Amino acid sequence: MITRSRQVALALTALLTVGAACQARDHEPPQRPAPAPSAADTGVFTLVASGDVLPHDSIIERAHFDAGGTGYDFRPMLSGAQPVVSRADLALCHMETVYGANGDYSGYPLFKSPPEVARALAATGYDGCSTASNHSVDDGADGIRRTLDALDRAGVRHAGTARTEAEARTTTILRAGRADVAHLAYTLHTNGHPIPEGQPWAVGLIDEEQIVTDSRAARKAGADIVVVSLHWGTEWQDEPDQDQLALARSLTAARSGDRPDIDLILGTHAHVPQAYEKVNGTWVIYGMGDQIAGEMINGEGARDPRGNQSTIGRFTFAPPAPPAGPGERWRVTKAEFVPQLFDVDAGRVVNLNRALDEGADVRAVRDRIRDVVLSRGAAGDGLVMGE
Repeated sequence: MITRSRQVALALTALLTVGAACQARDHEPPQRPAPAPSAADTGVFTLVASGDVLPHDSIIERAHFDAGGTGYDFRPMLSGAQPVVSRADLALCHMETVYGANGDYSGYPLFKSPPEVARALAATGYDGCSTASNHSVDDGADGIRRTLDALDRAGVRHAGTARTEAEARTTTILRAGRADVAHLAYTLHTNGHPIPEGQPWAVGLIDEEQIVTDSRAARKAGADIVVVSLHWGTEWQDEPDQDQLALARSLTAARSGDRPDIDLILGTHAHVPQAYEKVNGTWVIYGMGDQIAGEMINGEGARDPRGNQSTIGRFTFAPPAPPAGPGERWRVTKAEFVPQLFDVDAGRVVNLNRALDEGADVRAVRDRIRDVVLSRGAAGDGLVMGE
């Protein structure tokens, strides 16, 4: 028989036990949601790519100002792109110019940029850059060597120019999650300047047969995805020219068995944004525009604000669905573009969608870029404007 005093004691004990449990729960750290699976776990990853980095004299002067008058700092210029670039699993830029040394720097027509550009690209989040352009030999073999040396020091991979024949024959492979991504790069010409004597391999020149051969070699070497950067097209022309259209059709049609040899084409050179298009099942950006450039003068001698407009392309890749054979293709599950502007007065890259959210009057510029990008029907293939 339980006495009343015993009942009271048991009740008090129960209350104290419940109270202690509640107090313990009050002091427990909040439960956090499980982290999202990483690219290494799922295989899904994002690749971003942006347009020409073209430091004119005014850009060099701005970088000197941003460094406080001592040296050169290009990081503030690119800070507006950093949120998009740094969050990608793999980020590629286009370094159009070569680097000078010891204060010997210049803009148009023969570019020699401060090597500090490379550190800024790395700080922004770029993993690699294409370096084949019409300005690749503005300072001969020395310019190529200085540029690649600086990119190496900054930890930024590169494709399109080379210091040695062995380097030219070595495919640039970058890792993104579980994927090995090959990056190849070529230019239509070098403004009539000769390739360094005895070094025909110093700059990758556009040759359809060679591009396909290199792409197949990259695949045989283990590349899951092959990305080709092309410095091509007609300057100041919003629409891709006939040579671009024809080469895009041919390259995207190249196959080994049932698998395309090329998975993505990234275009630069035209100074203005051009269309995105899915050709033979492969995404092609005909032209991303200039990400960094001074005030631009077009072919008619007039200031042209389009020369400071660009896009970042962002593509989400997923591995073949299981059970997958060895020859199956990685798929682009989402394709996006992010419209940008280089504010020449402020010396800053501007994400136009973010600027609109902050109240800036840039809707007309944003909408013009959108209309050009979608002008060849990419929206019907799923391309969307990203933030």
